Amino acid sequence: MVEHLDKIDFIVKKGIELVFEHGPRLLGAIIILLVGLYFSKLLEKLAGKMMHKSKVEDSLLHFVKGLIGALLKTLVIITFLGMVGVEVTSFVAILGAVGLAVGMALSGTLQNFAGGVIILLFKPFKVGDLIEGHGHLGQVKEIRIFVTVLLTPENKTVIIPNGPLSNNDIVNYNTEGKRRVDLIMGISYNANIKKAKEVLLEVMNNHPKILQDPKPFVGVYELGDNSVNLAVRPYTLPKDYWEVYFDIYEAGKEALDEANIEIPFPQMDLHVKEIPSTT
Repeated sequence: MVEHLDKIDFIVKKGIELVFEHGPRLLGAIIILLVGLYFSKLLEKLAGKMMHKSKVEDSLLHFVKGLIGALLKTLVIITFLGMVGVEVTSFVAILGAVGLAVGMALSGTLQNFAGGVIILLFKPFKVGDLIEGHGHLGQVKEIRIFVTVLLTPENKTVIIPNGPLSNNDIVNYNTEGKRRVDLIMGISYNANIKKAKEVLLEVMNNHPKILQDPKPFVGVYELGDNSVNLAVRPYTLPKDYWEVYFDIYEAGKEALDEANIEIPFPQMDLHVKEIPSTT
C-alpha cells in the first residue's frame, strides 16, 4: 500500500514539474495559435473588402481571399508547432519540395491560372462581349480562373485555356459599342454606279438595326474581272451583326433587281482559233 502511494506521489511530482517546465511555453503557444487564427481570419476579410472595393471579379476575389487565408493559417500553425518543440525545419523543407514538384507537374495549369488572374484583373473583355481570340470567335459566356467559355455563332461551346488566350492577340468587338459589317456586291459594267449606290444606301437606311452614326457607306471597291464591286459598309450593334449581314445581302439583291441593275454572272471569253488544213 505504502509502495503504491509512493508511485502516485512520484507521478504527481513529475506532472507538476512538467507543468512548471513546459506549461508556460504550451500556454503561450496556444495563445499564439488562437490569436493568430483570429487575425488571419480578420486579414482575410479585410483583403476581400479591399478587392471588392476595387471591383475585382467575384471568381478571382473568392480564390485570392481563400489563398490568403490558407497561407496565413499555415504560418500560424507552423509557428505554433515550433513553440511547442516540434522540429519544423524539416517540415518546411518537405513542404517546399512538395510545392516544387507539384509546380513542375502542373506548369500548364499554373500558366492558365496566371492567365486567368491577368484577364480578371486587367479586363480585356467581360461576360457578354463578342471577342476573337486563340482562333475562335464567340460571345463570352463565362470567365473562370483557369478557362474562358465562348459561345460561337454556330451555337458551339468553346472552352479556351486562359494561358494561351492571355498571351495572344484578343479582338474585342464590344469595346466601341458598334461593329462594321463589310459586304461586297457586284454590278455590271453597263450599270449606273450612282444609281446603284443610291439603291443600296436606301436599303441600309430603312433597316431598323443599322446605325446612322457613323452613316452607312457605299463606294467602288474594285474593278473585277466580271463586275464593278461595291463596298457596302453599314454599322450595327455587335449582337445584331449576323442578322444585318444576311439581311443586307438579301434586301440589296432584291432592290437592285427592282431597279433593273444587273448583277452579272462570272464570264469567260473563249477564242477559238482555226487550224488550217494541211491537205
